[in-house]
Amino acid sequence: MNRMQRYTEKLKKYCADSSYRFVVNAALGLYNSIPDRDYLERKFEALMGTPLHLDAPQTFNEKLQWLKLYDRKPEYTRMVDKYRVREYITQKIGAEYLIPLLGVWDSPDEIDFAVLPEQFVLKCNHNSGLGMCICKDKSTLDLRKVRRELRKGLRQDYYLPGREWPYKDVPRKIIAEKYMSDGSGSDLRDYKFYCFNGEPRFCQVISNRSTKETIDFFDMDWNLQDFTGFAFPGFPHSETEIMQPRTFCRMQQMARILSNSIPFVRIDFYEVNRKAYFGEITFFPASGFGEFSPDKWNYTLGNWIQL
Repeated sequence: MNRMQRYTEKLKKYCADSSYRFVVNAALGLYNSIPDRDYLERKFEALMGTPLHLDAPQTFNEKLQWLKLYDRKPEYTRMVDKYRVREYITQKIGAEYLIPLLGVWDSPDEIDFAVLPEQFVLKCNHNSGLGMCICKDKSTLDLRKVRRELRKGLRQDYYLPGREWPYKDVPRKIIAEKYMSDGSGSDLRDYKFYCFNGEPRFCQVISNRSTKETIDFFDMDWNLQDFTGFAFPGFPHSETEIMQPRTFCRMQQMARILSNSIPFVRIDFYEVNRKAYFGEITFFPASGFGEFSPDKWNYTLGNWIQL
């Protein structure tokens, strides 16, 4: 199918499919001004194919939408801010679990790349991915492109697409962190703890993120679970056995501390050379529009969120 044919098919779908039309229009910003509840009800039905039951939510997805609207504690904004959360982590579990910070700036034009090491990570503090630069060899870096992408990242309003309100008032900055590697040449695994009312229940392990991404869930006794998710469909289980990280018990303890008194939150860690490092705090994985396979787990995890 050539480019014109693809465009024609999309135009036909736009005219005929109201759900697709809403998603396209939302991406264009045409619904930025409508109230959060109205927007989430419409987007949920468009993406998930079922109404959003906010008055009696049952599933994990539905309860995440409810939490967006009705669990709005001011400290959540600091917890999602990749710069200010560092102070929070220092207070709660200790600065030794933070990835070393190399710099912080308000604009990409302020960055002096000459003083940065040969390897580093640049990212915006208020979003997830857009503008990120993972530099493994500074000599090959296209600085104009890096600055251009960072400007795009700074302009992104991460609150609007999924109405994830904690991101709305994050003061936007660029941070540089040390590039972390365990010497294997592979991507570091993400260990993401799904915590319910202060108790971690599952650890989602994401492997080979930059190549052939896989997703596996383990319980707190490191038993592999029979479901996958929680993101967009298509991520298989790992084909190789995933060993329990050496710092798993410590990660579990820290996740319990950081999730205390919160209905649901995901606490992320890495393990580098037998040491645990904090990754980030996420209140709404996949913005509450993800999928489990099989879908029964959407209800199982939903039952664990006490509203």
